[in-house]
Amino acid sequence: MEATLVTALRASTAWLPPLSLVTEKDGEVVGHVVCTRAHIANKPTLGLGPLGVQPGNQNQGVGTALMHAVLAAADALNEPVVVLLGHTDYYPRFGFRPASTYDITPPDPSWAAHFQARPLSTYDTSIKGAFAYAPPFNDL
Repeated sequence: MEATLVTALRASTAWLPPLSLVTEKDGEVVGHVVCTRAHIANKPTLGLGPLGVQPGNQNQGVGTALMHAVLAAADALNEPVVVLLGHTDYYPRFGFRPASTYDITPPDPSWAAHFQARPLSTYDTSIKGAFAYAPPFNDL
């Protein structure tokens, strides 16, 4: 499912090539992360995901390296905030907090417990409201 989503994202206007990162090992891709254009109350923001690491390369720091790299790249591009739906034991180590902390609401209220946001350097507290992922996410 993730490969299909990434293919659809690549074909959409939400695709941001500088925020699609891979990790290679011995010339083979072993991990990938992507942020695509999203919106909070019609203000441009980022949606992170998917993040994937091949099973044989998990628990070796690949996902951590990808997360640090994509967040640094997003910050360098003056993006204000990154939002994701993900595990509450994993993403807080990268500065993610419940999106409700920032008055950002998920597209589906049942996601609230796992819906998280991470402000970046150019974050403005006026960025709040309903979050919308890139259109290909709606086809899942």
